Amino acid sequence: MIDTIYIEDGLDTDPRAARLLRRFPDATVVHCAHYAEVFNPAAQDFRLQKRRPALILAHKAGRHVLEAPAGFGIGGERNFYFSHMLNCLYDCRYCFLQGMFRSAHYVLFVNFEDFQVAIDQTLARHPGEDCYFFSGYDCDSLALESLTGFAAEFVPFFAVRPNALLELRTKSVAVRSLLQQEAVPNVVVAYSFTPAPVAAAVEHGAPDVTSRIEALSKLAAAGWPLGIRLDPLLWYEGWRQGYDLLIQQLAAAIPAAALHSVSVGPLRFPRHMFQRIESMYPSELSLAGPLQQRGGVTSYSEQREAELTTYVSKRMHDAFPEVGVFSCTPTAT
Repeated sequence: MIDTIYIEDGLDTDPRAARLLRRFPDATVVHCAHYAEVFNPAAQDFRLQKRRPALILAHKAGRHVLEAPAGFGIGGERNFYFSHMLNCLYDCRYCFLQGMFRSAHYVLFVNFEDFQVAIDQTLARHPGEDCYFFSGYDCDSLALESLTGFAAEFVPFFAVRPNALLELRTKSVAVRSLLQQEAVPNVVVAYSFTPAPVAAAVEHGAPDVTSRIEALSKLAAAGWPLGIRLDPLLWYEGWRQGYDLLIQQLAAAIPAAALHSVSVGPLRFPRHMFQRIESMYPSELSLAGPLQQRGGVTSYSEQREAELTTYVSKRMHDAFPEVGVFSCTPTAT
Protein backbone atom coordinates (compact mmCIF):
# COMPACT_ATOMS: atom_id res chain seq x y z
CA MET A 1 0.00 0.00 0.00
CA ILE A 2 2.87 2.39 0.78
CA ASP A 3 5.70 2.48 -1.76
CA THR A 4 7.41 5.67 -0.60
CA ILE A 5 7.91 7.07 2.89
CA TYR A 6 9.21 10.58 3.46
CA ILE A 7 10.58 11.17 6.94
CA GLU A 8 11.74 14.35 8.59
CA ASP A 9 15.35 14.43 9.69
CA GLY A 10 15.73 13.31 13.29
CA LEU A 11 12.67 11.05 13.38
CA ASP A 12 14.45 7.80 12.52
CA THR A 13 14.63 6.85 16.19
CA ASP A 14 11.09 7.95 17.05
CA PRO A 15 9.24 4.78 18.16
CA ARG A 16 6.17 5.37 16.00
CA ALA A 17 8.19 6.32 12.96
CA ALA A 18 10.53 3.37 13.45
CA ARG A 19 7.57 0.98 13.73
CA LEU A 20 6.17 2.17 10.41
CA LEU A 21 9.54 1.95 8.70
CA ARG A 22 9.79 -1.66 9.87
CA ARG A 23 6.27 -2.36 8.64
CA PHE A 24 7.18 -1.32 5.09
CA PRO A 25 10.71 -2.67 4.66
CA ASP A 26 10.51 -2.48 0.86
CA ALA A 27 9.36 1.14 0.73
CA THR A 28 11.69 3.78 -0.63
CA VAL A 29 12.65 6.06 2.27
CA VAL A 30 13.41 9.71 1.52
CA HIS A 31 14.62 12.15 4.18
CA CYS A 32 13.54 15.77 4.28
CA ALA A 33 14.13 18.69 6.63
CA HIS A 34 10.43 19.48 6.97
CA TYR A 35 7.29 17.83 5.64
CA ALA A 36 6.22 21.06 3.93
CA GLU A 37 9.05 20.58 1.42
CA VAL A 38 7.11 17.61 0.06
CA PHE A 39 3.55 18.54 0.92
CA ASN A 40 3.25 22.23 0.10
CA PRO A 41 4.87 22.91 -3.31
CA ALA A 42 2.36 24.28 -5.81
CA ALA A 43 3.38 22.24 -8.85
CA GLN A 44 1.78 18.96 -7.79
CA ASP A 45 -0.87 16.77 -9.38
CA PHE A 46 -3.36 15.87 -6.64
CA ARG A 47 -5.22 13.40 -8.85
CA LEU A 48 -2.05 11.56 -9.89
CA GLN A 49 -0.78 11.36 -6.31
CA LYS A 50 -4.15 10.08 -5.12
CA ARG A 51 -3.61 6.90 -7.11
CA ARG A 52 -0.53 6.01 -5.07
CA PRO A 53 -0.04 8.37 -2.13
CA ALA A 54 3.16 8.37 -0.17
CA LEU A 55 3.36 8.48 3.63
CA ILE A 56 5.08 11.47 5.21
CA LEU A 57 6.23 11.04 8.82
CA ALA A 58 6.49 14.41 10.52
CA HIS A 59 6.69 16.25 13.82
CA LYS A 60 3.87 18.69 14.45
CA ALA A 61 5.14 22.02 15.78
CA GLY A 62 3.22 25.10 16.83
CA ARG A 63 -0.40 24.90 17.91
CA HIS A 64 -1.70 21.37 18.31
CA VAL A 65 -5.30 22.19 19.30
CA LEU A 66 -7.38 24.81 17.51
CA GLU A 67 -10.80 26.29 18.12
CA ALA A 68 -13.42 24.79 15.84
CA PRO A 69 -15.00 27.16 13.30
CA ALA A 70 -18.09 29.04 14.39
CA GLY A 71 -21.20 26.97 13.70
CA PHE A 72 -19.35 23.67 14.15
CA GLY A 73 -20.51 21.66 17.14
CA ILE A 74 -22.78 19.04 18.67
CA GLY A 75 -23.74 20.61 21.97
CA GLY A 76 -20.45 21.23 23.74
CA GLU A 77 -19.72 24.49 25.54
CA ARG A 78 -16.29 24.67 23.95
CA ASN A 79 -15.38 23.11 20.60
CA PHE A 80 -11.88 22.34 19.38
CA TYR A 81 -10.19 20.22 16.74
CA PHE A 82 -6.81 18.63 16.31
CA SER A 83 -5.27 16.78 13.39
CA HIS A 84 -2.89 13.90 13.89
CA MET A 85 -3.05 13.39 10.11
CA LEU A 86 -3.53 15.39 6.95
CA ASN A 87 -5.49 13.81 4.09
CA CYS A 88 -7.73 10.79 3.84
CA LEU A 89 -7.64 7.23 2.56
CA TYR A 90 -10.91 7.74 0.69
CA ASP A 91 -11.57 9.81 -2.42
CA CYS A 92 -14.90 11.58 -1.93
CA ARG A 93 -15.43 14.07 -4.72
CA TYR A 94 -17.07 16.65 -2.45
CA CYS A 95 -14.26 16.57 0.15
CA PHE A 96 -12.85 20.02 0.86
CA LEU A 97 -9.38 18.58 1.58
CA GLN A 98 -8.63 18.29 -2.13
CA GLY A 99 -9.27 22.00 -2.46
CA MET A 100 -7.27 22.88 0.63
CA PHE A 101 -4.15 20.74 0.22
CA ARG A 102 -1.86 20.76 -2.80
CA SER A 103 -0.71 17.20 -2.13
CA ALA A 104 -2.63 13.93 -1.78
CA HIS A 105 0.13 12.30 0.29
CA TYR A 106 -0.69 11.27 3.86
CA VAL A 107 1.02 13.27 6.58
CA LEU A 108 1.21 11.50 9.95
CA PHE A 109 2.36 13.57 12.91
CA VAL A 110 4.05 11.07 15.18
CA ASN A 111 4.35 13.25 18.30
CA PHE A 112 1.02 12.18 19.81
CA GLU A 113 2.19 13.18 23.30
CA ASP A 114 2.38 16.84 22.29
CA PHE A 115 -1.25 16.74 21.18
CA GLN A 116 -2.20 15.23 24.54
CA VAL A 117 -0.31 17.92 26.44
CA ALA A 118 -2.12 20.58 24.40
CA ILE A 119 -5.49 18.95 25.13
CA ASP A 120 -4.75 19.00 28.86
CA GLN A 121 -3.69 22.64 28.63
CA THR A 122 -6.94 23.44 26.85
CA LEU A 123 -8.96 21.71 29.56
CA ALA A 124 -7.04 23.62 32.23
CA ARG A 125 -8.03 26.92 30.60
CA HIS A 126 -11.72 25.94 30.79
CA PRO A 127 -12.23 24.35 34.21
CA GLY A 128 -15.72 23.02 34.84
CA GLU A 129 -16.73 23.38 31.17
CA ASP A 130 -17.47 20.59 28.73
CA CYS A 131 -14.85 20.66 25.99
CA TYR A 132 -15.44 18.76 22.76
CA PHE A 133 -12.50 17.73 20.59
CA PHE A 134 -12.99 16.74 16.95
CA SER A 135 -10.30 14.52 15.45
CA GLY A 136 -11.68 14.03 11.93
CA TYR A 137 -11.43 17.53 10.53
CA ASP A 138 -8.38 17.07 8.27
CA CYS A 139 -8.57 13.28 7.91
CA ASP A 140 -10.73 10.24 8.64
CA SER A 141 -10.25 9.37 12.31
CA LEU A 142 -10.22 5.58 11.84
CA ALA A 143 -9.51 4.77 8.18
CA LEU A 144 -5.76 4.31 8.74
CA GLU A 145 -5.96 3.11 12.35
CA SER A 146 -3.96 -0.02 11.51
CA LEU A 147 -1.05 2.26 10.58
CA THR A 148 -1.41 5.10 13.04
CA GLY A 149 -2.69 3.49 16.24
CA PHE A 150 -4.40 6.83 16.89
CA ALA A 151 -7.60 5.57 18.53
CA ALA A 152 -5.67 2.95 20.51
CA GLU A 153 -3.75 5.77 22.22
CA PHE A 154 -6.34 8.54 22.43
CA VAL A 155 -9.42 6.60 23.53
CA PRO A 156 -7.77 5.60 26.87
CA PHE A 157 -6.46 9.15 27.20
CA PHE A 158 -9.98 10.61 26.98
CA ALA A 159 -11.47 7.84 29.11
CA VAL A 160 -9.92 9.37 32.24
CA ARG A 161 -10.91 12.95 31.34
CA PRO A 162 -14.71 12.93 31.73
CA ASN A 163 -15.16 16.65 31.03
CA ALA A 164 -13.59 16.17 27.60
CA LEU A 165 -15.39 14.51 24.69
CA LEU A 166 -13.62 13.03 21.69
CA GLU A 167 -15.41 12.63 18.37
CA LEU A 168 -14.00 10.02 16.00
CA ARG A 169 -15.44 11.06 12.62
CA THR A 170 -15.20 8.27 10.05
CA LYS A 171 -16.54 6.25 7.17
CA SER A 172 -14.34 3.28 8.06
CA VAL A 173 -15.73 -0.09 9.11
CA ALA A 174 -12.43 -1.12 10.73
CA VAL A 175 -13.80 -1.01 14.26
CA ARG A 176 -12.28 -4.20 15.67
CA SER A 177 -9.97 -2.30 18.00
CA LEU A 178 -12.95 -0.44 19.49
CA LEU A 179 -15.00 -3.61 19.87
CA GLN A 180 -12.14 -5.28 21.71
CA GLN A 181 -12.25 -2.75 24.54
CA GLU A 182 -14.85 -1.37 26.92
CA ALA A 183 -16.99 1.41 25.51
CA VAL A 184 -16.01 4.87 26.70
CA PRO A 185 -18.96 7.20 27.40
CA ASN A 186 -17.16 10.36 26.32
CA VAL A 187 -15.84 8.99 23.02
CA VAL A 188 -18.38 9.34 20.20
CA VAL A 189 -17.92 7.28 17.04
CA ALA A 190 -19.58 9.42 14.38
CA TYR A 191 -20.32 8.09 10.90
CA SER A 192 -20.76 10.28 7.84
CA PHE A 193 -23.48 9.34 5.36
CA THR A 194 -24.98 10.36 2.06
CA PRO A 195 -27.75 8.34 0.35
CA ALA A 196 -26.52 5.11 -1.23
CA PRO A 197 -26.76 6.24 -4.90
CA VAL A 198 -24.64 9.30 -4.16
CA ALA A 199 -22.19 7.37 -2.00
CA ALA A 200 -21.67 4.84 -4.80
CA ALA A 201 -21.13 7.62 -7.33
CA VAL A 202 -18.81 10.00 -5.51
CA GLU A 203 -17.41 8.40 -2.32
CA HIS A 204 -14.72 6.41 -4.08
CA GLY A 205 -12.93 3.85 -1.96
CA ALA A 206 -15.18 4.33 1.05
CA PRO A 207 -17.22 1.45 2.52
CA ASP A 208 -20.77 1.35 1.19
CA VAL A 209 -23.69 2.65 3.22
CA THR A 210 -24.87 -0.81 4.25
CA SER A 211 -21.44 -1.73 5.62
CA ARG A 212 -21.25 1.50 7.60
CA ILE A 213 -24.66 0.90 9.12
CA GLU A 214 -23.61 -2.63 10.07
CA ALA A 215 -20.53 -1.22 11.81
CA LEU A 216 -22.70 1.29 13.68
CA SER A 217 -25.01 -1.51 14.79
CA LYS A 218 -22.09 -3.52 16.19
CA LEU A 219 -20.76 -0.50 18.04
CA ALA A 220 -24.23 0.23 19.44
CA ALA A 221 -24.50 -3.33 20.74
CA ALA A 222 -21.12 -2.89 22.43
CA GLY A 223 -22.27 0.27 24.19
CA TRP A 224 -20.35 2.93 22.26
CA PRO A 225 -21.99 6.36 21.95
CA LEU A 226 -22.69 7.02 18.29
CA GLY A 227 -23.10 9.98 16.00
CA ILE A 228 -24.78 10.28 12.63
CA ARG A 229 -23.43 13.00 10.38
CA LEU A 230 -25.46 13.79 7.25
CA ASP A 231 -22.86 16.14 5.94
CA PRO A 232 -22.74 17.45 3.31
CA LEU A 233 -26.38 17.40 2.26
CA LEU A 234 -26.50 16.87 -1.50
CA TRP A 235 -29.23 17.83 -3.94
CA TYR A 236 -29.84 15.38 -6.78
CA GLU A 237 -32.81 13.96 -8.64
CA GLY A 238 -34.74 11.87 -6.14
CA TRP A 239 -32.93 13.27 -3.08
CA ARG A 240 -36.02 13.13 -0.87
CA GLN A 241 -36.54 9.43 -1.50
CA GLY A 242 -32.81 8.84 -1.05
CA TYR A 243 -32.66 10.50 2.34
CA ASP A 244 -35.93 8.87 3.41
CA LEU A 245 -34.52 5.42 2.67
CA LEU A 246 -31.20 6.19 4.37
CA ILE A 247 -32.93 7.43 7.52
CA GLN A 248 -35.25 4.40 7.56
CA GLN A 249 -32.23 2.10 7.37
CA LEU A 250 -30.49 3.97 10.19
CA ALA A 251 -33.57 3.91 12.41
CA ALA A 252 -34.05 0.18 11.84
CA ALA A 253 -30.45 -0.66 12.77
CA ILE A 254 -29.59 1.74 15.58
CA PRO A 255 -31.48 2.16 18.87
CA ALA A 256 -32.06 5.79 19.78
CA ALA A 257 -30.46 5.16 23.17
CA ALA A 258 -27.14 4.55 21.43
CA LEU A 259 -27.12 7.92 19.68
CA HIS A 260 -25.24 10.80 21.21
CA SER A 261 -26.09 13.25 18.46
CA VAL A 262 -27.15 13.82 14.88
CA SER A 263 -25.91 16.65 12.71
CA VAL A 264 -26.75 17.88 9.25
CA GLY A 265 -24.64 20.24 7.21
CA PRO A 266 -25.03 21.93 3.84
CA LEU A 267 -22.58 21.69 0.96
CA ARG A 268 -20.37 24.75 1.23
CA PHE A 269 -16.93 25.58 -0.10
CA PRO A 270 -14.77 28.66 0.21
CA ARG A 271 -14.65 29.99 -3.33
CA HIS A 272 -10.95 29.32 -3.90
CA MET A 273 -11.32 25.70 -2.73
CA PHE A 274 -14.28 25.10 -5.03
CA GLN A 275 -12.42 26.45 -8.03
CA ARG A 276 -9.63 23.93 -7.49
CA ILE A 277 -12.04 21.03 -6.99
CA GLU A 278 -14.17 22.00 -9.98
CA SER A 279 -11.08 22.09 -12.18
CA MET A 280 -10.34 18.46 -11.21
CA TYR A 281 -13.93 17.18 -11.53
CA PRO A 282 -15.90 19.49 -13.83
CA SER A 283 -18.81 17.06 -14.31
CA GLU A 284 -19.09 15.21 -10.98
CA LEU A 285 -22.58 14.66 -9.60
CA SER A 286 -22.02 16.40 -6.28
CA LEU A 287 -20.55 19.49 -7.93
CA ALA A 288 -22.89 19.73 -10.92
CA GLY A 289 -25.13 22.10 -9.04
CA PRO A 290 -26.70 24.31 -9.72
CA LEU A 291 -24.31 25.98 -7.33
CA GLN A 292 -23.84 29.69 -6.87
CA GLN A 293 -21.56 32.20 -5.22
CA ARG A 294 -22.83 33.72 -2.00
CA GLY A 295 -20.25 36.07 -0.60
CA GLY A 296 -17.01 34.10 -0.46
CA VAL A 297 -18.84 30.75 -0.43
CA THR A 298 -19.87 28.39 -3.22
CA SER A 299 -23.07 26.56 -2.32
CA TYR A 300 -26.63 25.84 -3.32
CA SER A 301 -29.07 28.72 -3.37
CA GLU A 302 -30.36 29.83 0.02
CA GLN A 303 -33.78 28.39 -0.85
CA ARG A 304 -32.40 25.01 -1.93
CA GLU A 305 -30.03 24.78 1.05
CA ALA A 306 -32.87 25.60 3.45
CA GLU A 307 -35.14 23.04 1.79
CA LEU A 308 -32.53 20.31 2.11
CA THR A 309 -31.68 21.15 5.70
CA THR A 310 -35.29 21.50 6.85
CA TYR A 311 -36.48 18.32 5.18
CA VAL A 312 -33.63 16.06 6.36
CA SER A 313 -33.59 17.54 9.86
CA LYS A 314 -37.31 16.88 10.27
CA ARG A 315 -36.98 13.31 9.02
CA MET A 316 -34.13 12.66 11.44
CA HIS A 317 -36.09 14.21 14.30
CA ASP A 318 -39.09 12.03 13.44
CA ALA A 319 -36.88 8.93 13.38
CA PHE A 320 -35.00 9.77 16.59
CA PRO A 321 -37.23 12.19 18.53
CA GLU A 322 -35.19 11.96 21.72
CA VAL A 323 -31.90 12.85 20.03
CA GLY A 324 -30.75 16.38 19.33
CA VAL A 325 -30.35 17.28 15.65
CA PHE A 326 -27.65 19.91 15.21
CA SER A 327 -27.14 22.07 12.16
CA CYS A 328 -23.45 22.17 11.32
CA THR A 329 -22.86 25.31 9.29
CA PRO A 330 -19.27 26.41 9.89
CA THR A 331 -18.30 29.74 8.46
CA ALA A 332 -16.16 29.29 5.36
CA THR A 333 -12.95 31.31 5.23
